[in-house]
Amino acid sequence: MLEQTYVVGHINPDTDSIASAMGYAWLLRERDGVNAVAARAGALNPQTSWALKTLGLDAPLLLTDASPRFESVMQRLDSIPPDAQLGMAWTLASRTGGLAPVVNEDGTPYGMINGMSLFNYFSSTLGPRPGDTTVREMMSAQCKDAADTSVPKFQANAHIRDSLNRILRSEVDDYWVVDEKGLYLGITRQRNILNPPRLKIVLVDHNEPRQSIAALEEAELLEILDHHRLGNPYTHQPIRFTVDVVGSTSTLVTEQIAEAGLSAPPALAGALLAGLLSDTLILTSPTTTTRDRTAADRLARWAFVGGSPLRGETIETFGKSLLSAGAGLSNRKPEEVVSTDIKSFEGGGFKFAVAQAEVTDIMQLSEHLESLTRALDDLRDKRGLDFAMLLITDVVRGTSRLIVTSNAPPILNDLPYPPLTDGTRDASGIVSRKKQLLPAVLGLLER
Repeated sequence: MLEQTYVVGHINPDTDSIASAMGYAWLLRERDGVNAVAARAGALNPQTSWALKTLGLDAPLLLTDASPRFESVMQRLDSIPPDAQLGMAWTLASRTGGLAPVVNEDGTPYGMINGMSLFNYFSSTLGPRPGDTTVREMMSAQCKDAADTSVPKFQANAHIRDSLNRILRSEVDDYWVVDEKGLYLGITRQRNILNPPRLKIVLVDHNEPRQSIAALEEAELLEILDHHRLGNPYTHQPIRFTVDVVGSTSTLVTEQIAEAGLSAPPALAGALLAGLLSDTLILTSPTTTTRDRTAADRLARWAFVGGSPLRGETIETFGKSLLSAGAGLSNRKPEEVVSTDIKSFEGGGFKFAVAQAEVTDIMQLSEHLESLTRALDDLRDKRGLDFAMLLITDVVRGTSRLIVTSNAPPILNDLPYPPLTDGTRDASGIVSRKKQLLPAVLGLLER
C-alpha cells in the first residue's frame, strides 16, 4: 500500500484553503497515482461548512500537527490468552521475532513473553539446578506465569516526542500500543520509535511556517502551492514550489486539472468554485485576475450540470449565497469573530495578527464594536503579540472598517485610513487583507 501524502492548508482555514486541499489531493491521485489525502489544520468556518453541506461533501481529515505518533510505528502481532500453555507462546514467538503478547479476554494487555521473561521464569522455577524437570513440563505451564507485566503502554495517538526521555531511560526494547480505552492495538520496538517515518506533507494556500500545522519540521515537506507573499519554511531537499499571482489557490488547482486533460467531478468543482469566489469576493476583489475569471468559468461548466447539487446556479447566485453564509456578527461570539479567519505576521521587529470578518451591512458593527475590541485585545495578550487588527469587510458595498488593539505602535497612526469617532478607521474600498491592508501595515513597520 502506498504511503499517504497529506495535502493541508493553513491554520484557521478559509474556504479556499479547504477547497484547494481537496482539489489538489484529488488531482494528485488522478494524475500522479499518489495516495493523497485532503486534510485541514483547524475547524471549519460557517461559510465553508455551508458550502460542503450544500455540495454533499465530507470535511477533510483534521490534522493539527505533523509530529509522528505511536500508531505509525506499531505492528499488530498475534496474541495469546494468559491461561494458554507456554508452548503456544513459544510457537508464536518463533513467528514474530521472539515476542508473544499476552492479552486478557477483555482486550487489555496482560504481559509480554520474550527471551528475558522466559529466562527469568525458568530461573525462578527451576533454581540453579534444573534437576529432572523436562521441557514438556515447562512448556505446559500457563503463559501468565512467564509474562513480563511491567512493559510500558503508550496510546496510539500520543506523540512519540513526548515520551522519548522515558523511552531512552528505560531498558525495555518492546512496548504496548493501546487505544484510548487501554485496549491492545499492537507492539512497537525501540529501534522503530527512535526512527519513526515522517509524514509526507503538501502545503496549499500558505507557505509561512507560523501559519502551518504544528511540528512541520518533523514532516517531509514535498510541495507548496500558494498565492501569498513568501515566508517559506526551511527544507532538507529541493521541493516543488509554486507561488503565483492569482486571486485564489483554487485557481491554481483548476489550471493544473485542465492542463492534465481532466475535469473535476461536479461537487468538487463546486468546492473549488466556492474557494475561488470566496477569496475574490465573487471576482470583484482587487486580487482578481483574468486567470481567476477563466478558472471560474471552467469550474462553473463542470459544476452547474445536470445531477449536480448546483444545477441551475450561476456564478453570481452561488457566490452571493456563499458570501451570505459566512457573513454577519450577530450569530457568532466576539472571540470567534476575531479568531476564525486570522493570520499571524512579523515585520519591523513586531509580531502581529490580522483577522478579517465579512458582513452584508457595515452598520451592524456599531452594536458589536465594544465586545469585538475587547476580544481583540484579549487575543493579542493570549498570543503574546505586539498588536492585532480586525478588518470588518462589507461584501455588498466593497468597503471595510479597521479595528486596531490598544497600545499599538504609534507608527500605525500613519495608516492611510482616517480615524473615526468610534475608534475604528475608515478603510474605504479596502477588501483584501493580502493585497491592500498588509502591504500598507508592513510598509510602515519596516521603513
